[in-house]
Amino acid sequence: MKVAVFGARGKVGAIMAAGLEEAGHTVVLIDLGDPVALEGCDAAVDFTQPEAVEGDVAACVRAKVPCVVGTTGFDRAAVDRLAQEHNVPVFHAPNFAIGAVLMMRFAAEAARHLPKAEIIELHHDTKLDAPSGTAKATADAMGGDVPIHSVRLPGLVAHQEVILGGQGQTLTIRHDTTSRDAFVPGVLLALERVRDLPPGLTVGLHALL
Repeated sequence: MKVAVFGARGKVGAIMAAGLEEAGHTVVLIDLGDPVALEGCDAAVDFTQPEAVEGDVAACVRAKVPCVVGTTGFDRAAVDRLAQEHNVPVFHAPNFAIGAVLMMRFAAEAARHLPKAEIIELHHDTKLDAPSGTAKATADAMGGDVPIHSVRLPGLVAHQEVILGGQGQTLTIRHDTTSRDAFVPGVLLALERVRDLPPGLTVGLHALL
């Protein structure tokens, strides 16, 4: 597959590009200021900034190139409208680490049985959005009314704890991303499946598992 990678020189984009090449894909590197060369591409991957996503997706859907978005904090409704207008599938996951998706699933199940919960999400100090997309998605899956605490410090990558409490007990569900390489298998799965998704925006790696 020929895949365009937006944000190819960023912290995550560079790892994605290397991971895609290792998996046998042909990669087109696109970063800020580069020409958007989508000719012959089968799909695109976006790991950029929230304000860049809509423009990147617009370029992709006009070229009829399905897109996988790993950036968080963008206007999902606007991206969904763009994709539907052009009859092209776009996939977004707040977190591409499969372990993080399982953590969210386990937290949603636990929330059915324990009355109170809080989320602590910890990320590197250059992450722009807070709370993280993963934390917000977890809270939504748990019923929506879950307090979220955000920590931004150097030395962190991406970590989340869900602490649930009940009478005489607590339950802690935690996922740690120690390397951004953890996102590669999820992105490869999304690329394999994105062309079979319906037009518009599909959200969440759980939809593919």
